[in-house]
Amino acid sequence: MSERKSPWVIDTRELGRRAGLSREVHRIAPTESALGVEGVISVPKGAEVRLDVLLESVVEGVLVSGTAFAPVEAECSRCLDPIRGEEIEVEFTELFAYPDSATEQTTDSDEIARLVDDLVDLEPVVRDAVVLTLPSAPLCRPDCAGLCPDCGVKWADAGPDHRHETIDPRWAALTERFSTDRDE
Repeated sequence: MSERKSPWVIDTRELGRRAGLSREVHRIAPTESALGVEGVISVPKGAEVRLDVLLESVVEGVLVSGTAFAPVEAECSRCLDPIRGEEIEVEFTELFAYPDSATEQTTDSDEIARLVDDLVDLEPVVRDAVVLTLPSAPLCRPDCAGLCPDCGVKWADAGPDHRHETIDPRWAALTERFSTDRDE
């Protein structure tokens, strides 16, 4: 966990260790790197993520649950138009185990988050929740028709009479034969 004062890091000392205590935290935290797949869909680097968090003291640690709201930039997977002005809302829940708790002692280090100096770092938790929530094929609108596979023009701009004459290659020899007969 970083030594510098990060808006992603929350000090739990004010919460106390008695089970049943809770505290709400609301803050804005900028992303240090893009969350998601840049160029496809992501929360851009430096974007402000609004966090509404509830910290609850439980026997084994601090249960952190909340919601994150973040702006999203994307490219439509059908027509390739940019998508801006969208916001994603993700919910997350994570247990941060106390040092020397039964949970901390019985789980591998990568299975559960841990409190370090009574601090919880929400950045990995929010990053994971955002990445899992982002669609793999973002759309500018649900009925986006995409691009014409022959010329690349957007179907929305092409109009209903847009067509390309294509001949099945298996019939091409016959087409050539009949077009030669007509020319004579």
